[in-house]
Amino acid sequence: MSKQTLSFQAEVAQLLHLVTHSLYSNQEIFLRELVSNASDACDKLRFEALNNNALYEDAPNLEVRVTFDKAAKTLTITDNGIGMSEQEAIDHLGTIAKSGTKDFMGKLSGDQKQDAQLIGQFGVGFYSGFIVADKITVESRRAGLKPEEGVRWTSGGSGDFEVETITRPARGTSVILHLRDDAEEYLNAWKLKQVIAKYSDHISLPILMEKEEWKDGELITPGDENGGRQPGGMVKTGEWETINKASALWTRPKKDITDEQYAEFYKTISHDHEAPLTWAHNRVEGNTEYTQLLYIPAKAPFDLWNRDKKAGVKLYVKRVFIMDDAEALMPSYLRFVKGVIDSADLPLNVSRELLQESRDVRAIREGSTKRVLSMLEDLAKHDKHDTTANADGVTDVVDADDKAKEGKYTAFYAEFGAVLKEGLGEDFGNRERLAKLLRFASTTSDTASVGFADYKARMKEGQEAIYYITADTLAAAKNSPQLEVFKKKGIEVLLMTDRVDEWALNYLHEFDGTPLQSVAKGAVDLGKLQDEAEKKAAEEAAEAFKPVLAKLKEALKDKAEDVRVTTRLVDSPACLVVQDDGMSTQLARMLKQAGQQAPETKPVLEVNAEHALVKKLDGSVHFHDLAHILFDQALLAEGGLPEDPAAYVRRVNALLV
Repeated sequence: MSKQTLSFQAEVAQLLHLVTHSLYSNQEIFLRELVSNASDACDKLRFEALNNNALYEDAPNLEVRVTFDKAAKTLTITDNGIGMSEQEAIDHLGTIAKSGTKDFMGKLSGDQKQDAQLIGQFGVGFYSGFIVADKITVESRRAGLKPEEGVRWTSGGSGDFEVETITRPARGTSVILHLRDDAEEYLNAWKLKQVIAKYSDHISLPILMEKEEWKDGELITPGDENGGRQPGGMVKTGEWETINKASALWTRPKKDITDEQYAEFYKTISHDHEAPLTWAHNRVEGNTEYTQLLYIPAKAPFDLWNRDKKAGVKLYVKRVFIMDDAEALMPSYLRFVKGVIDSADLPLNVSRELLQESRDVRAIREGSTKRVLSMLEDLAKHDKHDTTANADGVTDVVDADDKAKEGKYTAFYAEFGAVLKEGLGEDFGNRERLAKLLRFASTTSDTASVGFADYKARMKEGQEAIYYITADTLAAAKNSPQLEVFKKKGIEVLLMTDRVDEWALNYLHEFDGTPLQSVAKGAVDLGKLQDEAEKKAAEEAAEAFKPVLAKLKEALKDKAEDVRVTTRLVDSPACLVVQDDGMSTQLARMLKQAGQQAPETKPVLEVNAEHALVKKLDGSVHFHDLAHILFDQALLAEGGLPEDPAAYVRRVNALLV
């Protein structure tokens, strides 16, 4: 036998300190996590055994056993799953082998609910055992290894752990918790059954506990100083009973599943401490048969934008676990969706590569995408629903289910709206459905509550386009000079401030037959909304201003593609726009910030011929400096920076003095 003492990874040591000092109010989660890990180990054995049936050895029936010893104050969770080798025990139990380790440790806050959620989310649920234990012993043997190649891992949850080789006849893993005095309630069969029923009833494997029965106290020998009987108590019978339903939740009829059970199943598979916003449970039959149980979370995970993180639903084939995060079953823009898909048609040895090519997988992906969009449409439909009085004075009766959905779409969109927009470029077939689900702030609303349909319903008579502007922030969008003529005429403009907006709108040019028009692109043509007198005045101003325009073009030839008199400004002296088919200056800035190449394009400078500063240009000895100040100020107004900030400051200071 060999024995060695090793140190925990620094992040694990920090995590263990958190667990042992902060999470007492969430004690129960340790049992949920350890039973879930045991179930996963059995699923992994079942998957590996598809290609090597010998891994089952002499125990083909997979199970989880929970035992306790009151005298020794130990609670043991045992599975006969895949098990671990000595090196795997060192790797899996001594380090957090996740690309998001740094993010994870940065999120540890001491907030008990939040930290309890993160423990499961990062696959470090094993360490939650230290919530109730001052020492944990793990004994394991990997399926396929010899009995003498077992391993024992022991730690008191401080800075190090011990590993030694042992002889273990049975494959699988036993996690032995040496309970602290304040956790002795878990040495009670009733308490353990209660917690397992709450968190782990859905697990498809049998969770076994030894039966107990009441035994009366024995008669004490007459004359004994105690007299009467010895006290009775619960005694283990040696028989084992299944304490969970041991059938996968998604395989049960919907009528037999409560909302609480659906919510607990979601929490288990997602490691989220909050209940989901909504879910859909359906059996799909036809050319491709599968069951789907899909959830929409209430909150976005903090690593939603981490491109290295795998996302997707769990895939089962004929109730056999195949893989977590089956990305091929759900488009990337729905990566926040959690759940299970159980196929009746896919082969059991399906691989990630095969998933990309399978016709059945494409059918499942399309069906699941439509199901999620239907859930979102249902939430959106009820978002503003309320008890209202009809014209005849009769009040509508609002269904309780409808009432429960009020406000949920607003909550969803605040968390996931930016991700949903990615679908405009990724999912051509559902683009129209997605466009109806999008929401934006506007010049009439600071919150992202205005849909394209809402906007169209409020369009002015004679208005021929849906107007929008993109900006880095809501304040920058609201105060953009490019909105001035629209504000003057009371024309609503959508304010788009998500980084994805510029990219997404390249794939959406109209909504329900009405074109989308950026107020920062091309010349403003308000069509019927601009009267003849205004058009004539603009033409006259442009004609009178031609000599100054020619000088401005010459002065700014290295910065501006063109200089022209504007019809969009009211109070500002100048603004920058791009040609109709050009890349916006905001998108160009974003690409450069991301380290990507952006085409070298020059914006168009539009000047307000009626503004006092612009009028000063004609004949000014500071013409060259004023021209550059106008351009740089227009750039600043839309969130950009001058190419030479120091030169800009010098020019302004020279004029000030």
